Amino acid sequence: MDYDVFNGDADGILSLVQLRLSDPRESKLVTGRKRDIKLLDRVPAIDGDRVTVLDISMRSNEPELRRILNDGASVQYFDHHNAGNGIEHPDLDAHINTSSEVCTAVLVDQFLKGAYRAWAIAGCYGDNFPRMAERLAEGRDLPLSNLRELGEMVNYNGYGGSEADLHFHPADLYREMAGFPTPMAFLSSKPEVVQKLTDGYYDDFLFADKSKVLVSEDYGEVRVLPDAAASRRVSGMFGNQLAQEYPDRAHAILTAQEGGYLVSIRAPLARRSGADSLALQFETGGGRSAAAGINHLPDSELDRFLKAFRTAF
Repeated sequence: MDYDVFNGDADGILSLVQLRLSDPRESKLVTGRKRDIKLLDRVPAIDGDRVTVLDISMRSNEPELRRILNDGASVQYFDHHNAGNGIEHPDLDAHINTSSEVCTAVLVDQFLKGAYRAWAIAGCYGDNFPRMAERLAEGRDLPLSNLRELGEMVNYNGYGGSEADLHFHPADLYREMAGFPTPMAFLSSKPEVVQKLTDGYYDDFLFADKSKVLVSEDYGEVRVLPDAAASRRVSGMFGNQLAQEYPDRAHAILTAQEGGYLVSIRAPLARRSGADSLALQFETGGGRSAAAGINHLPDSELDRFLKAFRTAF
């Protein structure tokens, strides 16, 4: 049995599109919304199985990764998040780079020697690496505005408090794109997919733009969104947009939920560091140096978070 395990955001989905164009397989897809990162506990792999893992933290999945390897499966792992101490095993082929200047789509692009570069560029745009996208595109005649919109809309689709909040389940969105040699071929064949996401995004963004500003200083801004499906869907992309507009500021988007908040953190684009170390100070936090999150920040921890945010940035 083959398992493809991937984050439900643009980086995870578009990394898998690249890999399966290069190495087609009939596999069981294991994914979920963007914040569903402990995915390996859903993989009952046994001796002889092959598991591909994309864009989920090894640190968060270490016990289950060890179980899978000890049970005799082989694992190929691509990721750019905090990896903890890492794992060494003869059946683990790990491509881990936690630099703030790289995403998983780039690691896959490097592995495939640029074979499906346009998909990697869309992945970079979706994961808020526009400069990397432009570097990858140098010397190629590509419709960058279309690739940017595709990446950003696929990324937007991954956010939500539950899978019911999403416009497409990430596995279904992957299936829509799988097999197309380029994003341009996909966009030409299935324009209605991106149109559905674009319509939802702009409605949600207008909603978020009216959000309450809790902190507004030179070093950073904290906003609070109400408890609504639109907030949960757009919170991450709203943070990305603010980061692009104010690259010297850090940003935190707090979305109200029962008893607390869902938190998206963006380090200043000018230095892209500190988001993960801030998030990891809280029980349900995780992520990477440029962008991280906290799945549930209790109301009682809000003041501590604001102080830690100020200290970090």
